[in-house]
Amino acid sequence: MNSSDFLGFLSCRSSVREYEETPLADDEINYIMSCASTAPSAGNLEAWDVVVVTDEEVRLALAEAAFGQLHVGEAPALFVVCANYVRSMSQYGERGILYAVEDATIACTYMMLATHARGLHSCWTGAFDEDEVREVLGLPPHIRPLAILATGHGHPPGHLAERMDTGEHVHRDVW
Repeated sequence: MNSSDFLGFLSCRSSVREYEETPLADDEINYIMSCASTAPSAGNLEAWDVVVVTDEEVRLALAEAAFGQLHVGEAPALFVVCANYVRSMSQYGERGILYAVEDATIACTYMMLATHARGLHSCWTGAFDEDEVREVLGLPPHIRPLAILATGHGHPPGHLAERMDTGEHVHRDVW
């Protein structure tokens, strides 16, 4: 893939909030997780974990925890991406908290792009009650849920969202 192809690949991805009921095949889930495992991480500690949720009852409970966002309950698969503080703090102390958040965020980005590469659709969901998600999934105290990646065979919106010009983000040498 050349750089133009890559930019095109990124540009045509969008968040999708409407899904078919078709479940994800195990090979699709495995592919997404294999891609996540290639993500860079601080000290190569991979301070992230994922809870893959396909059970309808658990998906609906997570939709409630996500302030009633319907796509979370309707997507056939959810990847709840979590930071694992203990894994990174064992090497980096307090700074390891930040590294675990960064590691999990990068892994989730790779997962989102992997779904796109497979012709699937996803929506990164960060708005949720963290304590409710912890309770629904039985997460241990050193694990922090950062994102719910709703994934499935979806119905993309009719048009892509407008993006800011890159010049709005870039500062050279100093602010």
